[in-house]
Amino acid sequence: MTVTPKISINNGNLVVNGKTILTGVPDNIVLTPGTGAGLLAGAFIGATGSNSKSLHVFPVGTLEGLRFMCLFRFKLWWMTQRMGTCGKDLPLETQFLLVESKDATAEGEPDDAPTIYTVFLPLLEGQFRAALQGNEKNEVEICLESGDTAVETDQGLHIVYMHAGTNPFEVISQAVEAAERHMQTFVNREKKKLPSFVDWFGWCTWDAFYTDVTAEAVEEGLKSLSEGKAPPRFLIIDDGWQQIGNEIRESNAVVQEGAQFANRLTGIKENHKFQRNNSGENKATVPGLKLLVDEAKQQHNVKYVYVWHALAGYWGGVKPAAAGMEHYDTALAYPVSSPGVMGNQPDIVMDSLAVHGLGLVHPKKVFNFYNELHAYLASCGVDGVKVDVQNIIETLGAGHGGRVALTRAYHQALEASIARNFPDNGCIACMCHNTDGMYNAKQTAVVRASDDFYPRDPASHTIHISSVAYNSVFLGEFMQPDWDMFHSLHPAADYHAAARAIGGCPIYVSDKPGNHNFNLLKKLVLPDGSVLRALLPGRPTRDCLFSDPARDGKSLLKIWNVNKCSGVVGAFNCQGAGWCKIAKTTRIHDASPGTLTTSVSAADVDIISKVAGPNWGGDMVVYAHRSGELIRLPKEAVVPVTLKVLEFEVFHLCPLKEITSNISFAPIGLLDMFNTGGAVEQFDVKLESTNQAAFFDGEVASEQTIPLSDIRAPSTTITLKVRGAGRFGAYSSQRPLKCTVDGTDTSFEYDSATGLMTLILPVPEEEMYRWVIDIRV
Repeated sequence: MTVTPKISINNGNLVVNGKTILTGVPDNIVLTPGTGAGLLAGAFIGATGSNSKSLHVFPVGTLEGLRFMCLFRFKLWWMTQRMGTCGKDLPLETQFLLVESKDATAEGEPDDAPTIYTVFLPLLEGQFRAALQGNEKNEVEICLESGDTAVETDQGLHIVYMHAGTNPFEVISQAVEAAERHMQTFVNREKKKLPSFVDWFGWCTWDAFYTDVTAEAVEEGLKSLSEGKAPPRFLIIDDGWQQIGNEIRESNAVVQEGAQFANRLTGIKENHKFQRNNSGENKATVPGLKLLVDEAKQQHNVKYVYVWHALAGYWGGVKPAAAGMEHYDTALAYPVSSPGVMGNQPDIVMDSLAVHGLGLVHPKKVFNFYNELHAYLASCGVDGVKVDVQNIIETLGAGHGGRVALTRAYHQALEASIARNFPDNGCIACMCHNTDGMYNAKQTAVVRASDDFYPRDPASHTIHISSVAYNSVFLGEFMQPDWDMFHSLHPAADYHAAARAIGGCPIYVSDKPGNHNFNLLKKLVLPDGSVLRALLPGRPTRDCLFSDPARDGKSLLKIWNVNKCSGVVGAFNCQGAGWCKIAKTTRIHDASPGTLTTSVSAADVDIISKVAGPNWGGDMVVYAHRSGELIRLPKEAVVPVTLKVLEFEVFHLCPLKEITSNISFAPIGLLDMFNTGGAVEQFDVKLESTNQAAFFDGEVASEQTIPLSDIRAPSTTITLKVRGAGRFGAYSSQRPLKCTVDGTDTSFEYDSATGLMTLILPVPEEEMYRWVIDIRV
């Protein structure tokens, strides 16, 4: 049943489908219905003030007794999740809010009424940016600010967009699409070009060397992984390669992991650590960075090299009047955080820059800066950039028209330079979880989705997984979430690896040379250096959206995704740690979280019916990666799973196809890979007697020539296209008659007790090769 929610203000109540969401709505709050395609289920919230100011806090109404999930910035750079039931549970700097209610207009018993999901998106309007927050009276408030005391207003008419419906994932997508049409300042993920590096295994220098990285260290890291048969095909040279000044040596200059935050960029080329002795005739003319990139690509078969820089150039910006950089009109600016950010977690970067200042390139000259930097990098063979420390720009809006105007100027310049210099849209956005940037991103397609992987912080690992998953509910509408690097040799390595395998994200490590777990990496990386990447951003399942898998002591986190021919659900025990609003840091709040149980079913994969195609009866086979169990699961049945903290299981849910009246079949994939089902790229059923084919390519809109359920031919050939090497598995209700791989007869094993058919795929000679497997049943 399609429900078109009605959003209105009646008698001082904000009502969605007959259910009151907020009570006591003040008279200065204005509701404007959405108009045009896609806006019919939505409305804009506006507010008027008594006088013009650069910062307003507008109470919108009281929220009580309804479950919600929100995403808020716990520090300047990053968001995390918070669940609650009333206004005072809503943190400062909330940028996304999803509220659960019942459809009060539906007939029948209230408990049987459809669940309605209402999303609130605080937006940008003109030079102002909105965020949500709660107060002790359980009121939801809109904080509207410009970031420049000279930029004032007395109202905002379209500062929060509301959208409602019965499917939370569709509601969120529709809300962001509606905001896109209204604002016309950004583009959603599906319309963006995804850079090619995301389908290849990578290595980043950061946690291996921090700012002590050298050209020799890069060479050593690539060699170490390649020798272990986990060859990196993309490389990120992180912070530590640039020319920076070291003039600030005062005792109050903050240093963390080698990054001295007050230091400024003094040139666009590589520093002395990357200058190489070249024995050729053109020794003086070939940059050391180019030599390093050429060696990485020619000697180690690296396909893509990215380098790091901050949005302002370096942590402390660009040195004013630095030699060769005078034309950027850089001036010292002193950052000022918004009250919301200051009310959550203070930041050491801000502490440093507030004292020493940041060298801010003039917004009218920042394209020249980016273009000259990126053109030089491109001339060295670099394919893209990881652009970090992005949210610092919001703190520097004074004198530049405010935070939104300055951020927009910087992002437009950045994306124009990326488009000119890196044709594969080579950009990773990092430390960038503010709506100022997200609602101005027309091109950037990859976003770091949470705070860092911290190898030495035990409190960080469980909250890292849950934060990325929940953040992706929102961020994944704008860009493909990047789950960050991790260490393959680490107590939590399997946990991090499994999450990334189903996250739909790039997969890369930051191992020190020689410190690798190659047995683990073989579950992620194929012999050609490619990865089996799931198709969507990995997000919490519907039944996890309003539970708190980090803090409530009872909930496991389930993350769903799809491959071309199957669904995948990862279950994780993330309990015991999270961001603490009292301590204002991430900490362990339960040193011994309990063992917890949940269940997994087809319903956990939100679009499983679209993946399965028409005429699917609802039955499936479920393959559990860690246990190796294969279960035939009837429609609406569930599989239980029990996990201790930092434990996980990955379930591959493979829709069962009825081939004949007594034979059912489902391809599973490469059984030893975390994302098993990612290996299966195509599924074709051919009736030999009629020479007709029922085609299934895994695409949501694909149509079969004839319904699979109607195939009753006495002999049928199933053709699969499969990528990778190793132990391949499929389910067949009867022992297959014959199997060939690329036309060659191939032996297979069949377990009649479980229906599991297995065969070994050799290592192909070509990259990204698709084996053709014919199975006669």
